[in-house]
Amino acid sequence: MINTQQLRQEQIEKAQQIILEDQYETPTLIAGADVGFEEGGAVTRAAIVIFRYPSFEIIEYQIARIPTTLPYIPGLLSFRECPALLEAWKNLKQKPALIFVDGQGIAHPRRLGVASHFGLLVDTPTIGVAKSRLCGIDKTISEEVGSYDTLMDKNEQIGWIYRSKKRCKPLYISPGYKVSMKGALQWVECCMKGYRLPEPTRWADGIASNRRLFEQLNKNKL
Repeated sequence: MINTQQLRQEQIEKAQQIILEDQYETPTLIAGADVGFEEGGAVTRAAIVIFRYPSFEIIEYQIARIPTTLPYIPGLLSFRECPALLEAWKNLKQKPALIFVDGQGIAHPRRLGVASHFGLLVDTPTIGVAKSRLCGIDKTISEEVGSYDTLMDKNEQIGWIYRSKKRCKPLYISPGYKVSMKGALQWVECCMKGYRLPEPTRWADGIASNRRLFEQLNKNKL
């Protein structure tokens, strides 16, 4: 039987270890990470893609598929996703200095979303780039690309609401680990190329899903 109370307590304890300061030099290698599920949730699939920065040349990617170890429980998603991310990380030949994770950083009820949890486990700076809000007070922001506002929860800033593309829902950006609040937003801005998602998580999502981007990558014989 899953002890959800124990897992929530573990999140609270790990959240105390999260560093919200920029602790990295300008990286030459950055990564995008994405997690999905197959076979009705029985298999967890994680993809990590490594890029040169600032050219965004893809130099490596790893996809890991492992049996899912935990059912979906709201607020405990990082325990479900991190095992596959760790497997993909283990197989990387080159390690990045900064990781964009498709999911929440500290914008989480106990301040430990998957980006924060994974960053702490691999001791690497991370940024959470989520397509939907998990917690905090939502705001309507301008339709102008590049507009943003603070994401607040209980009088505490936990991230940013960011308009990355017109006629698309905003992104919810939050620092994960060893990245400042300001740094998280600035890095996402640096990695936008006209799509809704920043390049690292856009490619990670495409590769993990075996869609057109993955096929294009194979044609280029990475």
